[in-house]
Amino acid sequence: MKVLCFGVAKDIVGGSEIILNKEAVITVADLKIYLNKSYPEFLKYKNYMVAVNQAYANDHATISSSDEIAIIPPVSGG
Repeated sequence: MKVLCFGVAKDIVGGSEIILNKEAVITVADLKIYLNKSYPEFLKYKNYMVAVNQAYANDHATISSSDEIAIIPPVSGG
């Protein structure tokens, strides 16, 4: 399963994407738990969002290996 990373998420994981084992992730909440454990720097960004198939997804949304998954970090503007 490919997870695309943007902004600070790209810096945290050291690249524009990470590849996950399908069994490791079933829901968006599971993905966030995995990211927080594997990349503790994510704990500083509690408001990051996950998009599934180009739409923001809540923590209960399920993820399949064919979905396009992206980590969207919080953005600030003026």
